[in-house]
This record gives sequence, structure tokens and C-alpha cells, in this order.
Amino acid sequence: MAPTLHFISGMPRSGTTLLAGILRQNPAFHAAMSGPVAPMVQALLATFSPQSESAIFVDEDARRAVLRAVVEAYYAPRADKAVVFDTNRGWCSRLPVIRELYPESKVIVCVRDVAWVVDSFERLALKDPLGASRIFGGPRQRATVDARAESLTSRERLVGFAWSAVKEAYFGPHAGALLLVEYDRLVQEPEACLRQIYDFVGQPWFAHDFDNVEYEEPEFDRQLATPGLHTVKRKVRWEPRPTVLPPDVFARLHAMTFWRHDRGSAARRITVPPDPFDRFLERRWSGMASGPRHPAMAESAMAGE
Repeated sequence: MAPTLHFISGMPRSGTTLLAGILRQNPAFHAAMSGPVAPMVQALLATFSPQSESAIFVDEDARRAVLRAVVEAYYAPRADKAVVFDTNRGWCSRLPVIRELYPESKVIVCVRDVAWVVDSFERLALKDPLGASRIFGGPRQRATVDARAESLTSRERLVGFAWSAVKEAYFGPHAGALLLVEYDRLVQEPEACLRQIYDFVGQPWFAHDFDNVEYEEPEFDRQLATPGLHTVKRKVRWEPRPTVLPPDVFARLHAMTFWRHDRGSAARRITVPPDPFDRFLERRWSGMASGPRHPAMAESAMAGE
């Protein structure tokens, strides 16, 4: 019997690798970092599109069968598992495809205050001052903290694309298939979050060891010239830390954090309560003007971002 398939998506540096590291403690589960299944599906969809001259030979039933066959062939070696979680940031932008191929599947969406996502990347850059991480782009995009933040959050780049994809899924017609898990809640209350995840995917509870979570992909990180990008620290914990971003950059990025308010989405959420600045943003989204500036808050240390 083939494993049940669910998906992990969301934003980078927001706990997807940590969540996979926790879930894979359960011997009935397979989970890992971002893999090739979503890009393979995307490539096949391009082949089926009207821009491809061969598309006329593939009807809708054949498309569905081919796409499912590719996904299931990739995970055939995991046939001993009850559940497979496939991870990729692109799944949020392909939620209708998931619902068409696997209508019973769920998507766990890892999110985090955008300011702290960029802060986490900035810390990685500061740890390797002699390196030239590929995640920021070319020399001009790596030149200053403003340039690095702008590069990461542009719509076609690492953070900006993921943010846009989450927004599309969160406010879209298939949002009921989503469970948003905010990073701060995951590292502060891991068992409570995992129990909700188990309930969401309909699986019996497994007692996880949150003091001994191990997962890393050093070869992948070396290809990106970004050591430690997918290394999970052993103990899931929360520790305060100051931001390394300038106040104006932090405030601008924080204003992109949209999921802390129940604003018409059918998605389930495990999020932190809105702070006063979040409430101001909600009023601004509703057309109101003045409000407070965001405080320079401290946030969690990396427990497997």
C-alpha cells in the first residue's frame, strides 16, 4: 500500500527543516528538506502547456496519471512508511495542482515574521565574511545590508517568491487544506504544535524527543556556499536575541507579516498573538493611517531554522 502523501511548504528560515527533522523521528514517517518532486512536476506541467507542441497528445486524464506516476515512483523506496511529507517552497504556488492530484492531502506551511527571516540570512552572511553566498545573487546584491534585504525579498527571489506563494495559498480557494505554523510557536511549544499537526493530518500521536533532533544536508549547503543553511541544532529551544538589521529595514520587512489576523482565510493557524504594531498594520490594511513604530524586539535563536 502506497504511503499517504502530505506536503510541507512555506518560507525559508522558518522551520521547514526543523519540522522535517522532528517528524522523521517517527518511524512511520518520511520527511526531509526541500526535494526535487515539485520541480519535476513543474517541468511536466510546462511540457503539457499550450506552448509545447506535444501538448495536444496529452489529455487531462493522461496528465493526471503521468504526474501522479512521477511522484509515486520517486517515493517508491519509501513504501514501508505510512506517511510521506514532501517539502518544497513551491507547493504553496501549486496548491490547485495538489488538490487535483491528491485531494485528501494536507499542506503544513511554515512561516515567520519576514524581518526575522531576513535577519537569519544576514546572520549567516556575517558568520562567513570571506565567503560569497549564492543566495544573495551577485556582488551588487551582496554589497550592503539594504541590498541583501532587497535582493532576498524581490518577488522572484528566495524570500519574496515564498512570501508571495504563501499569500496566494492563504487567501485562495483551497486554503482549507493549509495549516500555518509560525516558527516562534514551533520552537517555544514544540509538543503542542506537533499534536496539532498530527491531528491535522489524521495520524496517531508519537512521542517525539525535542531534546535530540538531528538533521543536516552539508553537501547541499556547500553547493550554495552557505554552510549551516540546513543544519538543525539538537535541542528545540527559544532564546531571545537582538536583530542585526537596521530599524528601518526591520520595520519595513515586519510590515509584510500578514497571517497573524483572521482576515477571511479558511486556513488553520498556529501563530503568535499580534503585537501593537501588527494591530496598526491591520488598521492600515483597512484604510486607517497613523500608528506606532515597531519596537526593536528580540526574537528566537536558531533551533533549526
